[in-house]
Amino acid sequence: MTATSTSVDTLAANQSIGDGKTLNSAEGITELGFFSLGSENSTRRYLGIWYTNVYPLTVVWVANRNTPLESNSGILKLNEKGTLELLNAGNSTIWSSNISSKEVNNPIAYLLDSGNFVVKNGQGTNKDVILWQSFDYLGNTWMPETKIGWNLETGRENYLSSWKSDSDPAEGEYALKLDLRGLPQVIIFKGHEIDKRLGSWNGYSLVGDPNQKFETSPKFVDNEKEVYYYYQVLDSSVFFVYTLTPSGTSQSSSWTTQTRTRNFISAGESDTCENYALCGTNSICIYDGNHPTCECMRGYVPKSPEQWNISIWVNGCVPRNKSTCNNSYTDGFFKYTNLKLPDTSSSWFNITINLDECRKLCLKNCSCTAYANLDIRDGGSGCLLWFNTLVDTRKFSQWGQDLYVRVPASELGAARKFYNKHYKNIRRMEDLDLPTFNLSVIAKATGNFSAENKVGEGGFGPVRKGTLIDGKEIAVKRLSKNSGQGLYEFKNEVALIAKLQHRNLVKLMGCCIEGEEKMLIYDGYIPPEYAARGHFSVKSDVFSYGVVVLEIVSGKKNREFLNSEQDNNLLGHAWRFWTEEKAMELLDEVLTGQCRPSEVIRCIQVGLLCVQQRPKDRPDMSSVVLMLNGDKLLPKPKVPAFYTELDNTTGASPSLTNHKPNSINEFSITMLDAR
Repeated sequence: MTATSTSVDTLAANQSIGDGKTLNSAEGITELGFFSLGSENSTRRYLGIWYTNVYPLTVVWVANRNTPLESNSGILKLNEKGTLELLNAGNSTIWSSNISSKEVNNPIAYLLDSGNFVVKNGQGTNKDVILWQSFDYLGNTWMPETKIGWNLETGRENYLSSWKSDSDPAEGEYALKLDLRGLPQVIIFKGHEIDKRLGSWNGYSLVGDPNQKFETSPKFVDNEKEVYYYYQVLDSSVFFVYTLTPSGTSQSSSWTTQTRTRNFISAGESDTCENYALCGTNSICIYDGNHPTCECMRGYVPKSPEQWNISIWVNGCVPRNKSTCNNSYTDGFFKYTNLKLPDTSSSWFNITINLDECRKLCLKNCSCTAYANLDIRDGGSGCLLWFNTLVDTRKFSQWGQDLYVRVPASELGAARKFYNKHYKNIRRMEDLDLPTFNLSVIAKATGNFSAENKVGEGGFGPVRKGTLIDGKEIAVKRLSKNSGQGLYEFKNEVALIAKLQHRNLVKLMGCCIEGEEKMLIYDGYIPPEYAARGHFSVKSDVFSYGVVVLEIVSGKKNREFLNSEQDNNLLGHAWRFWTEEKAMELLDEVLTGQCRPSEVIRCIQVGLLCVQQRPKDRPDMSSVVLMLNGDKLLPKPKVPAFYTELDNTTGASPSLTNHKPNSINEFSITMLDAR
């Protein structure tokens, strides 16, 4: 492998560097230039980044990996638009960077000591804005601070892809990616098939790689904008990188500022338990240092005993006894320690539930086969549930996690008696498959169900607003005794709403059953037809969306107007301005002068169309998208559902609001069977 030596430190607009020159970082740690791979006689040239004076040459990024130059006449140029262009001898572009539609002002390119090649504005108000960076387009090397994951706003994925061979940096067969199905986990794919699974984040490391390298500190970020893994190096004198090799293994190497010689730490090539699902389903792979062996989990037996006995494990294991799940509380759990947890692509998780609550949730769902802590720091927290088969589990000698596998009580050595009178009373509330609230808590939140907090009433009973002790605003639907809805009907309604609930808008927080009291507690917008009649449809979320639009335009919460002298709530406030042809007065003061009046009025009109009293008058969401993006004449909105008094002809009652930004860490659980 050969590279060049003469160097510069920056590349300004319309400047270029040719083969034979390099771009160095400020401290001389990394270098960008042209190089060859393979034999010394190779004419193929690549533009790439490597660590300076490290042996052997450590290339960490290649621009033209799939289109090599055929001579040493290549030129890298930065044009006035901030785009990097790699030109061949014929002045044809064989590679270029992608610049998004940002304001470009005298761009400049330079290489950071981290190995990140960036293009920024050289002057102006957007001087610190990165126009383009190589860290967003990884090759086969995972360096400190580089992200493996997803930008949720743009939908762009950042992942490693192997070279075809040590002498060919073109994209190979393997890719290391963050899979967002279920609990996010790092997976090595071979084509479209899973080859190895490094697993999910447990607070310290990836569950499939518990032997954390002491030189590094792995991190996991999960928010509304991004989901990704990265790592930091703890000692500034130590350099550490991961490489996805052409054979699909994750190889780590390190060196120091003194030695400058790469030390290859691990490649994992001999541990066959790393091969995905080597033992099939419901089994555990055990590696003794020389050979793998597979064991069925407690309560399971080989699906094909003859093949299992000759070490053909691909068919895995099946339950010894078929579960009827008539009484899931006769089941128990067998605890395994030091495990790589099973594949989480079909899992469910919650960051707030403790391990005991997690166990109860698993017992109540016939499909739940195991549970574990989501985070193992500080004694453990969070809940992770698996459904159906358990795949790709292995045993570690140390540092693994605890896994609780569901088994019949007979597998634990004793039958269990759960159906005493006390337990039946607990089941009465637990079998609703969602959190329950004490009557005293709801009474305090609603001012002892005061008339002042009453915001509507339908055939099933009144709806009141309230505030929990933690400040969270709620809406409480309290069923009247003459509603005609008994405990059975109430539970079925709860189960239905749990299936239909939308994570952004209508959210059923829980319920309360004490004596003759039956209540539903919401966090979100209740459409009038549901509050009054118990009706729920796709138009219910349209109503909720309309409230959100009007809140965004006005900068105010719907609740702020519930006690207004002129209007019942924000919807009434907006309707009054609309009918008086003063719609622009609804606009938030901070947005004055920043929006086109025609667009503001269009948004208000769409919002009012969405919150009309009658569900059939509201547009569907596909029509809403066209309305907001188009310029065609819109229909006139009819009166919104904002009156405190119930309109018996339409079943309208006020809307309730408690909108909060959605978070990727917010989850809802849906059970499949109403009891």
